[in-house]
Amino acid sequence: MNCTYNRTWVEIEEMLERAERKQNKHLAKMHSHSTNKHEVMMHMRNYKALEGVIKALKWTLGDKDVEHPLV
Repeated sequence: MNCTYNRTWVEIEEMLERAERKQNKHLAKMHSHSTNKHEVMMHMRNYKALEGVIKALKWTLGDKDVEHPLV
């Protein structure tokens, strides 16, 4: 692994906010009546992937509701 460990808490919080906004956009697209089955599946995959990202970022920030990001 080649890590620099130079991210600030502000950068991590901003990334969390961006991920949550992006996840909300995918959720809205999934529930849109103009979205076909293939698009719904794509938005669901992206939504679920961002769920993991969000959980990991919250864990990194010490969110007490997230015991372990892989569970």
